[in-house]
Amino acid sequence: MILLGVNIDHCATLRQARYRQAEETAGGPVEPDPVPLALAAERAGADGITVHLREDRRHIQERDVWRLREAIGTRLNLEMACTPAMVEFALKLRPDSVCLVPENRQEVTTEGGLDVAGRRDAVQACSDTMASAGIKVSLFIDPDDAAIELAARIRAPWVELHTGAYANAFHGPRRAAEFQRLRLGAVRAHELGLTVNAGHGINYVNIAEVRTIPHLHELNIGHTIISRAVFTGIDEAVREMRRRMG
Repeated sequence: MILLGVNIDHCATLRQARYRQAEETAGGPVEPDPVPLALAAERAGADGITVHLREDRRHIQERDVWRLREAIGTRLNLEMACTPAMVEFALKLRPDSVCLVPENRQEVTTEGGLDVAGRRDAVQACSDTMASAGIKVSLFIDPDDAAIELAARIRAPWVELHTGAYANAFHGPRRAAEFQRLRLGAVRAHELGLTVNAGHGINYVNIAEVRTIPHLHELNIGHTIISRAVFTGIDEAVREMRRRMG
């Protein structure tokens, strides 16, 4: 069975749109609070909760991550940049896993996989430090042989294949080619002994094809679930995704 990690970043995006300057109002906590949302997602079938603590703190805040660490009953997966400040934070937090991702202050959301070759020393050092602390490490990479093979040499046990190019091409002529990249990438990663996760742009339509990628261990899905939850509630949004994954 493919596991489902629910990314709750965009619950915090909605909160920050109104309460960027305040942790609390006079009447109590600001809303929507990502922690009860995460707990509801777990009750509905999420196998883990993913958050990206960005350097510019545009959505998830440090206090959210600490509260999640204490509250959730599944697994906490922290997406993070390879920076000294984020390494220090992760070592204090001790999440169950970290996913090393690229970060660009100008982007709306993460675009493209981690440049492992261009930042090999930093990625290697970060991966080694997390592993020494007993924290599982995943590298968020494009589904290309060079990146996958380098991830194996760095000895990161997991990779998360970036499905964004496929998702963007889904209604266009490059859909088949992008899906083939993902399929072959998953096969190559599995051959090298890597656990294969995937994420970015997966939704309630393309999940029918995504779930056929071989050797998938976990999918990390956020925006589409939070968007569906606006209409149906988080419980039904998570349950429907689980049904379609299965």
